[in-house]
Amino acid sequence: VALAPAWRQPDTDVYLTHNMSIPRASRRSLSRMLRSYTRVSQARRMIASLSKISRISAAPNRGFSTPTTAERAAPPPAGATSRGSHQILEVYARCRAEGRPAFVPYTTVGFPTEKETLEVIKGLEAGGADIIELGVPFTDPLADGPTIQRSNQAALDNGVTSLEQCLDVVRQAREAGVKVPLILMGYYNPFLMYGEAKLMQSCKDAGVNGFIVVDLPPEEAATFQKAASHHGLSYIPLIAPTTTEERIQHLLAHADSMVYAVSLTGVTGARKSNDSKLPELLERIKRYSNLPVAVGFGVSSPEQFKDAGNQCDGVIVGSEIINQISKAPTGDISRHLSGFCAELTGREKSKILESTEDSKAYAWGQSSAEADQEASKKVIADEQKFRFGQFGGRYVPETLMEPLDELEIVYERVKNDPEFIAECESYYSYIGRPTPLHLADRLTEHSGGARIWLKREDLNHTGAHKINNAICQALLAKRLGKRRIIAETGAGQHGVATATACAKLDMECIVYMGAADVERQALNVFRMEMLGAKVIAVDSGSRTLKDAINEAMRDWVTNIRTTHYLVGSAIGPHPFPHIVRDFQSIIGNESRQQMMDKAGKLPDTVVACVGGGSNAIGMFYPFKDDEEVKLLGVEAAGDGVDSGNHSATLAMGTPGVLHGTRTYLLQEKTGQITHTHSISAGLDYPGVGPEHAHLKFSGRAQYVPVDDRQALLGFKACTMQEGIIPALETAHALYQAIEEAREIGPGKDVLVCLSGRGDKDIGTIRKSLPKFGCKLNVRTIPDQ
Repeated sequence: VALAPAWRQPDTDVYLTHNMSIPRASRRSLSRMLRSYTRVSQARRMIASLSKISRISAAPNRGFSTPTTAERAAPPPAGATSRGSHQILEVYARCRAEGRPAFVPYTTVGFPTEKETLEVIKGLEAGGADIIELGVPFTDPLADGPTIQRSNQAALDNGVTSLEQCLDVVRQAREAGVKVPLILMGYYNPFLMYGEAKLMQSCKDAGVNGFIVVDLPPEEAATFQKAASHHGLSYIPLIAPTTTEERIQHLLAHADSMVYAVSLTGVTGARKSNDSKLPELLERIKRYSNLPVAVGFGVSSPEQFKDAGNQCDGVIVGSEIINQISKAPTGDISRHLSGFCAELTGREKSKILESTEDSKAYAWGQSSAEADQEASKKVIADEQKFRFGQFGGRYVPETLMEPLDELEIVYERVKNDPEFIAECESYYSYIGRPTPLHLADRLTEHSGGARIWLKREDLNHTGAHKINNAICQALLAKRLGKRRIIAETGAGQHGVATATACAKLDMECIVYMGAADVERQALNVFRMEMLGAKVIAVDSGSRTLKDAINEAMRDWVTNIRTTHYLVGSAIGPHPFPHIVRDFQSIIGNESRQQMMDKAGKLPDTVVACVGGGSNAIGMFYPFKDDEEVKLLGVEAAGDGVDSGNHSATLAMGTPGVLHGTRTYLLQEKTGQITHTHSISAGLDYPGVGPEHAHLKFSGRAQYVPVDDRQALLGFKACTMQEGIIPALETAHALYQAIEEAREIGPGKDVLVCLSGRGDKDIGTIRKSLPKFGCKLNVRTIPDQ
């Protein structure tokens, strides 16, 4: 903290007005206190204590003291601070003057109903809330525990699906006299779909003060934060126990009002005790910043509130607020919450802040040019490294950033390491590689067109291509020192492959599977359990692959230090899409050489089914630079793309952010993820790998939808013409391959990735025959 060496009492108010980033009301109060001091040293100590709330910027050539090395290491954003930031800082100044932490409760907009949300906000303010976080409902809140998940789902069920509805609640609150700062907290996709520029103007007009976006780290937030700052709104970063020293400085450079300290690894939820490592985390943050730090995750009792409040500037309470809303008597939510909050914080009534602050912006300390340049270089490098064109990235909660960095560093080190490559290849005989390339002569005759070649990934150990990635990623996990493996699965193929790899390598295995998929893939569930895996049925959301991924990511967030998430498809945050692609590229590399050996040329068209896209990207990538080779991905059209009951993401979706990556999604205009359908569990997913999104956007690959009926026709043709029972996922590709062969005609070659065998699907097909049997000319087998 800098103070003019020639301190003159009459000029105190002028000095504070021009040289301190403190709201006017606080400046006046501080000025009066300073005038009561008779010694400069006392004044210096007084201002130094205030530094825990705000930084003071010293104009050049005024004789002010030089900023410390720590202050230079993590400078705040250059330029003026926002109106929203000042209002938040003023709250912390007032709380500090009163000798207490700020109370920051969370509630979900639309819970228990949209109308009652206003009463919830009023009750929280009356009970002593200093700042209120308003949760924006989202279909896939992957970093939240069961309580917040439940409130999100209830809000969505109540019809609160848009940001505009959330802003209406904010407007109503301001009109009703609510004066505390209101912060929108949520996940990025609804904000992205609303439009960042429009969002900021609407939030400013409604009375929002800032944002906490769980899956929008600063690396991905450049345009968002710039737009927020332009409209006087605060962007509040999160810092987790896993955050490194270097990254803490990086995050603090983007903070302008407060810091959200995630007190423990895991999802949100009330807990019986506070994290014993909280003091260490707070000390690390305070080493580089004087901004207020609010602690969240787990506070539910007065004792926990007091304990946390003794260590930090603010205490965030979320899940317990939702619990209390659920317990509140009908029509009496406001009074119930007011009483609970007063008991929790030890205060009877909130002293509502009446800010007299105007819209004038006050300058913060500037970052050094060198630091700015280095930060810019890092962002540019990350932009290039994380993405496929405009797709990809790393949109994840802060807790996952360091483990993803660790994974990337280890993978970059071993992917070209002869020892690691040899270790992976040593398991090829166990997997069954190389898999054969089969000329499907009868299927070719059936099509009456080009020759159809089948790359027999169904002959792999476990019956699908998934084992290629599972074995190699499990070996990578051992290099990371992590022996607990979690995985998601839809059709069960990746789950079986992961369970197999873990059994072979003596590793613990937990597989998350949507409850609907557990029912339709009971055989694979039994296989996984026989291999020693624990299969957890996920009963939330649509009960399919999307929800299994959500639950797996929650597990990973909670057990980050001991667990590797063995992602099965080419989806998720960087570096997973690259890792899965590289391990699956053995399919395309082998196919390319085999086509040259057997056909004397490259194929004219390469065909693969696409859900998340692991087998397809593994087949496509080695042919990517061969412009004469057409790449044709086949998606699941379910009941038809016009029915709204499908999984044709690339054909019908729009760009958005889900599961840590920017890609095409099946979503509402509001950014809520829609339910999907396919007869094939493995294709029943509302997103797609970001590299596929780029291949579509760039025009290098084409993607077409095939519905359930057409997939069964492909299944029938392959089974009856070649004696090969394909997986229902593969059946989609086979149907389109036959159509492609007919279209391009004799003398050409169509290469199909036969990604898996269909043993697992016999039950599903049998149940489907009453619906499709007459169309397929297949006898319906009666139940015995």
